[in-house]
Amino acid sequence: MALTELVQKLALKIPTPLVAGGAKLLFGLPVSVKQRLGTPQTVDGNELDLDSQLTLLMLKAQGVNGLAGVRDVAHSRASMRMLSAVVGAGTAPSVGTRGLMVDGASGPLPARLYTPAGLEAGSPLVVFFHGGGFVLGDLDSHDAPCRYIADRARVRVLSVDYRLAPETIFPAAADDAVAATAWAIEHADQLGADPARVAVSGDSAGGNLAGVVARELALAGGAQPAFSLLFYPVTGADPENRSRDTFASGYFLTKADIEYFRQLYTPEPGQDTDPKFDLRHADRLAGIGRTHVVVAGFDPLRDEGAAYAQRLRDAGVDATTQLAPGALHGFLNMVGVSADARVDVDAALDVLTEVLVRS
Repeated sequence: MALTELVQKLALKIPTPLVAGGAKLLFGLPVSVKQRLGTPQTVDGNELDLDSQLTLLMLKAQGVNGLAGVRDVAHSRASMRMLSAVVGAGTAPSVGTRGLMVDGASGPLPARLYTPAGLEAGSPLVVFFHGGGFVLGDLDSHDAPCRYIADRARVRVLSVDYRLAPETIFPAAADDAVAATAWAIEHADQLGADPARVAVSGDSAGGNLAGVVARELALAGGAQPAFSLLFYPVTGADPENRSRDTFASGYFLTKADIEYFRQLYTPEPGQDTDPKFDLRHADRLAGIGRTHVVVAGFDPLRDEGAAYAQRLRDAGVDATTQLAPGALHGFLNMVGVSADARVDVDAALDVLTEVLVRS
């Protein structure tokens, strides 16, 4: 067994509350102390923020070398759940939750509805799809981000547990996301929400799914999301995105991780060029509604997210791009401990509330 794999397996045996407590102490240190602990970096004019520096330090201490550093799906899923719990524990405890089932493409899917305390009926609803390369992640791995979005934006959030690869390959996740969003719009009033103010959102692979949903429902010509909020989305398999090479390793998500996940999700010829995956080169984008794409400055997916937003603008879509200049891939999961992450997420949620809450 390689040393890195051994360290990761041992790290999973440490009680999560203990590690979570350590993470809160680490990220809560005074700025002057953080500056001594971190390693400053500047790439393409962006400075790695202090909390991202500490994140890399924490991941190194946990033996984590990439999102799927150990090529074992079960282990990587457990590792992601543990890391998410460590940085998300205690986020927005006043937000209420309830489990329910929603329509998927081939049957019911588990989902979780988040409702802020005191929120009246008829609120906006955000249908959320978690990240994890279409292979990792679940309702629990993104519990903290969903709580934070609900609390900060004063909206209901419906998190959907779509089917994962390699057990179920493309286009299962995409079709599940489309079916679940159509169900959510149709049943919005039963969820306490306004069917005219339903948004889709997601991070990484989930950002891809949210983008696919917006395009597919626009093409269908019926009810569709009023807004899309995509956090550092996967937008295709194009290897020529410069940021994939610039941040190929050493910044949590690696170029090798991206290819590993792609092979698990789209293993058959032609799947990775299908518009239900390859958004960057998809046609018929003009009918998509208002979209906001957030990209991280130190992320191998940075350039493709920005390129997709530009494709939308070229097609006449009202699309904006937000750069989180000092952030790593996955910063949405860090809102429980990182003030730097919250600044970037809050800026994105301000756009959501401007479109859905104040309009």
